[in-house]
Amino acid sequence: MPDKNRSPRSPGLLSRIKSIFGLNIGTMLFGVLLLYMIFSAILYLTSDKVESYQVISGPLSRNETYTGLAVREESVYKADTDGYITYYAKEGNKINANGVIYGIGSTMPSDNEAELTAEEILNIRNDMMSFSKSFNSSKFNNTYSFKYNLEGNILQYAGSSQSGVTTLGGQKITKTDRDGIVLYSMDGYEDKTVSTLTAADFDQNAYHETDLKNDGSIQTGDPVYTLITDERWSLLIPLSSKQEAKLADRTAVRVKFLKDDMTQSGDFSIVEIEGQKYGKIDFNKGLIRYAADRFLEIELVTNTVTGLKIPLSSIVTKEAYKIPDKYLTTDPKTQKTGLMIEGSDKNGNSTSSFVPVDIYARTEDEEAKYLYFVDKKGFQEGDVAVCPEDQSRFVIKDIGVLEGVYCTNQGYAVFRHIELLDQNEEYAIVSKNTVYGLSRYDHIVRNADKVSEQEILY
Repeated sequence: MPDKNRSPRSPGLLSRIKSIFGLNIGTMLFGVLLLYMIFSAILYLTSDKVESYQVISGPLSRNETYTGLAVREESVYKADTDGYITYYAKEGNKINANGVIYGIGSTMPSDNEAELTAEEILNIRNDMMSFSKSFNSSKFNNTYSFKYNLEGNILQYAGSSQSGVTTLGGQKITKTDRDGIVLYSMDGYEDKTVSTLTAADFDQNAYHETDLKNDGSIQTGDPVYTLITDERWSLLIPLSSKQEAKLADRTAVRVKFLKDDMTQSGDFSIVEIEGQKYGKIDFNKGLIRYAADRFLEIELVTNTVTGLKIPLSSIVTKEAYKIPDKYLTTDPKTQKTGLMIEGSDKNGNSTSSFVPVDIYARTEDEEAKYLYFVDKKGFQEGDVAVCPEDQSRFVIKDIGVLEGVYCTNQGYAVFRHIELLDQNEEYAIVSKNTVYGLSRYDHIVRNADKVSEQEILY
């Protein structure tokens, strides 16, 4: 019989803990997981961070931009009589010699009717047919040029010549005596040349342009229009000492005009104006696009080396064995590339076994067609590779040093060979045509000194 005097058994330690914490298998698993997360967080916060970089394509750096001062051959023409003016040539268009520029009359201009001869109408019709056949919709601005030229021709046909002066409806018609580009403005730079420029001429804050168009009367001697008479022109850009040194050896340069993103090449030289160095770019075409601009924003296209752009901090070096191409073979079972390495069995008989290789680079060679650079892992200096075709032997000993980066496309660090084309203090341009090399949009390690090859990164 049980002892009625015995006290009930005191609850054990485990029971007391369970009563306090509600300990069960779920709680234990949660505790272990919590400890793991805390440990992982501490490791993450205290370890070096591996930064990733996406490979992009482009030049090493952006081309420098400048503000250029245009110098060209141009003259201001003035009115030789009083009266009311009517303009017939479109501003910014090229006009041929003897083309109609404007007319001046004693009264306000009014619509005039004039009768043309059959021959004159035929000439106008032929001009219209020629323009229609050569019309290009991508150059629609030519339509406006043709319109103004046509109006000028009609004025010439309709006008009457008296003592060398053309008149139309009471207006005295003025024609240009030479080819040129018409502007109805002036800015005081018309008589300037490269040799007469001063440093003050480059101050855009002091620049002032005068509009010459007049809706009312005009006086004798008043400036009426400017005519640019030569397609050859120059653009001058101020240079710092660093820019001067960079451009000192250039005789030609390609220019991108930021106004319309058009580019063209010009002859380049450096001139000195009041102790300051300026780049002088001479052009023989393209003036009509910028005839109305004295100052032009441009970009000198000097960074012509393009390729894949990577940080210098991504570059590492790696040693690899150099193997002639004839000794590489493919395993028919695994389709992997490797070498047949000579060995011996326990009886001393000669054998050969297939050893897969990681290929990092390929270069052309005078003796062999190609030399391959393979990972040193899996081989030792002095190992003998056997050619499967002619059973010739090659002693593995020659080592080459490659520059490369760690690619992380597959989640771990894989060495990729690079060929440097250009570099500055921060970035390098590498070839995009390197065999076994990088491709655009590959992900690489930015801080390569924090990573080991084949290290799992994520």
